[in-house]
Amino acid sequence: MQRFYFDHNATTPVAPEVLEALLPMMTEVYGNASSIHHFGQIARQRLDAARKLVADLLEAEPQEIVFTSGGTEADNLAIFGTGGHVVTTTFEHPAVLAAAGQLDHTLVRVDGRGMVNPDDVKGALRPETKVISVMHANNEVGTIQPIREIARIAAEAGVPLHSDGVQAVGKIPVKVADLGVGLYVFSGHKMGAPKGVGALYVRKGTALKPMLYGGRHERERRAGTENVAGAVALGRAAQWIAEHGDAENRRLASLRDRLEQSILDRIPDTRVNGAGALRVPNTTNIRFDGIDSDALLIALDLKGFAVSSGAACSSGAPEPSHVLLAMGLSRLEARASIRFSLGRSNTVEQVDALVEALVDSVAHLRKLAPAYV
Repeated sequence: MQRFYFDHNATTPVAPEVLEALLPMMTEVYGNASSIHHFGQIARQRLDAARKLVADLLEAEPQEIVFTSGGTEADNLAIFGTGGHVVTTTFEHPAVLAAAGQLDHTLVRVDGRGMVNPDDVKGALRPETKVISVMHANNEVGTIQPIREIARIAAEAGVPLHSDGVQAVGKIPVKVADLGVGLYVFSGHKMGAPKGVGALYVRKGTALKPMLYGGRHERERRAGTENVAGAVALGRAAQWIAEHGDAENRRLASLRDRLEQSILDRIPDTRVNGAGALRVPNTTNIRFDGIDSDALLIALDLKGFAVSSGAACSSGAPEPSHVLLAMGLSRLEARASIRFSLGRSNTVEQVDALVEALVDSVAHLRKLAPAYV
């Protein structure tokens, strides 16, 4: 049985050109980038080159890029490194919500489309606020937040804006100076690089305390021997996006729209969560009334299609998505929603096959659902 992957927001396959760049780093360039001998200096050169590629993608300066182990560490560093009262939203990734929960914080609500009102952010500010944290693009519904407007509010208040851009980089153009952010996060495994590497952009002049103490790595912002191989992989992924990202994202937008419209046309009682808002081109989150998302996910997996229910687990018990609940969906509606996230491997033929599988699976499951009429 053929299997097709529609869960790229969870993680992406390592891209061929990234793997090609990565392999020599594991076997030939094994020096410690802090060592002064030949092997260390070669590693340092590769690390510096990777940092520049990443910075170029964001139109940042290389010295503003801090390599981390991924998005979660980078989000935590941004929040704990600024310290004090945090203004964030009910809509954030757990890496932000859990970190903010350890500090004094205020949560701002989103509307039914999954959009943050900048005025609500402004109203949540206090004299002791140290950072505002609003994600750029949501991981479950793909909505793109008004980061520029929020950045202006942050600048007027003299507070840095941190944005989790894990689901934005590689899907939409990201120019940090244009956005006005002080801190910006992204992760390798969401953009064709391997797991275990990410980065935090820290605008020049933004105060940031380290979370890890030890050596003077990453300009004393993140102690620990640098993951040179991971950085090189991230840099190569950034280079590919800079060269091919616009064309690829137009292709993905066309595929996403085809998938979305085919589902709405062929399966009754379906809704697009986040419809009407600006969204990243590869993501759609659709509610299938009368269906339990986990049952549909399993049915699709048995037919060879990998998708996501968007549900989190707490102590082994499935819980509805906090993102969908924050948008005002009922627990039943949230539990009836599926996220489809497309990537480089997907084709028109795969999308059409997925639609056929959905038509059959939803019809079958609805026959088994006593509450569905």
